[in-house]
Amino acid sequence: MNFAVIKTGGKQYKVAANDLVKVEKLVAEPGDVVTFGEVLMVGNGDDVTVGAPLVAGASVAGHLVGTKKSRTVIIQKKHRRQHFDRRNGHRQILSTVRIGEILIGGAKTSLTADEKIRARAAAQHQATTAVIAEPVAEAPKPARKASAKKAPAKATAPKAAAPAADEAAAKPAKKAPAKKAAAKKTEGDKPAAKKAPAKKAAPKADKE
Repeated sequence: MNFAVIKTGGKQYKVAANDLVKVEKLVAEPGDVVTFGEVLMVGNGDDVTVGAPLVAGASVAGHLVGTKKSRTVIIQKKHRRQHFDRRNGHRQILSTVRIGEILIGGAKTSLTADEKIRARAAAQHQATTAVIAEPVAEAPKPARKASAKKAPAKATAPKAAAPAADEAAAKPAKKAPAKKAAAKKTEGDKPAAKKAPAKKAAPKADKE
């Protein structure tokens, strides 16, 4: 058969022999044989058979190449004038399948596990694990530069002065001489205040 239309993961795919198809995640290991039993249509040139809804006895077989995440799909929602703006991303997990055979009439596949795909997947997994497990070498820290200014030396008390200080502390302190009370001046000692000179009376005007 030249082509077939299969259904998997809620989607429909038109496939042919040796096609690489990305479908929803399949539970299998790289190199394993996977079979799609839901075939909606098979065709060979002008001879096309359409199922109702499935073609009886038809199936499609292939090898699983690998499973990984797809490119990020941006989901953005915005309501104008409502202060509502949301932006999120999603990465769907997809499986890549290489189509091998399109079977009809209830025939079984003759495909076997592909060892080359298994070896390639194992080598890739080991390389990834080694990169993750390898410790990251830390860059050497630069040596600190010696500062030009030196810290000032701490002042130390002379050792010889210590005994003298102890002797001075042992002797009783001398009392300070009492200050002589300042003699207070009495009122009699103060000089009498000078009287201000009397003002002369203004001359009287002559009477006419």
